[in-house]
Order: sequence, then C-alpha cells, then structure tokens
Amino acid sequence: MRHQKKTVRLGRKAEHRKALLANQVCNLIEHQRIKTTLAKAKAVRPLAEKMITLGKNGSIHARRTAFSTLRHKDAVKKLFDEIAPRSTERNGGYTRIVRLGQRKSDSASMAFIEWVDAAVEEKPAEEKKTKRKDPEEKPKKETKREEPKAKEKESPAAEEPKKKRRWFSRKSGEAEK
Repeated sequence: MRHQKKTVRLGRKAEHRKALLANQVCNLIEHQRIKTTLAKAKAVRPLAEKMITLGKNGSIHARRTAFSTLRHKDAVKKLFDEIAPRSTERNGGYTRIVRLGQRKSDSASMAFIEWVDAAVEEKPAEEKKTKRKDPEEKPKKETKREEPKAKEKESPAAEEPKKKRRWFSRKSGEAEK
C-alpha cells in the first residue's frame, strides 16, 4: 500500500520524473508562464516554490542546491537575480495555476502555471496601436499584380467555351438553371 507516499508519479520512473520536473521549472523561470497538463502543473508547484525559497536565501550553498536540482546555470542565475527578489515580501504561494479546460486530442486537463509576482511586460510606444485621424480613411493595401503565365502548349479543349451545368430538382424532375 502507498500510505504516506505523497509523490505524484506521473507514470514515470524516478529519474525521468526528476528530469521532467526540473525542465518544467527551468522553462517556468525562463518564460514566466508555461502551459502544461494539470497533473504536471500540480507536481511542478512544490519544486518551483522551493527554488524561490532558496533564491530568497541567496547564499552560495542555496545556489549550489538549486543548481543540483535544476542543472541549468542560466536558470539558476535568473532565479536568484530577477525572480526571487520580486517575492521577498511574500511568505509562500509564489505560483498560480490557472485551469484551461480539456485538450482536444486526448481530453487531458490543461493549465497555465505562472509566477504570482510576474513582471508586467508593456509594449513600447512604437508598437501600440494608434487611432486614425479620419475614421473613414482606410489604410492602403499594397497589392501585387501577378503576371499571366505563358502557356507552353495550348490544347484544343482549352479554346472551347465551358458548358453550363443544369441542376435537376428532385421533386419535380425538371431542369433548373
């Protein structure tokens, strides 16, 4: 029986599961938010929160412990330099899981897992949409004219006009145009 064994196994052996969770946390650190199955998101959450706690500590020992788990120097650096300092006032609950519904292919429950204190990325002023001065003025579309392709060999069937098809009504049996 599995009494007192709370590890979510995810249908994988221990080493595969550790690598999967470490990669998920590294992607979460890099992209700030990832889309995954609900079961994986729930399994990633405790590991991600432990990494934030190590990042808040900030010691060399904490860095080495985080590196032994994540195995990516860049992820550990970003965790300690950018992500953990945002959560200094928070005592826990660094991640949020947002359910998305079912995946079409296999009906697996999908979810986003993201940092609660994620930095808001704003678009630069150049990329923001600007209102047109005159509402009736439409933006000009550039169209390319395609040159007609030269016919190499013309068949006699190509010169004949196409015949119009006649459709028959099922009820009356008469031809309609």
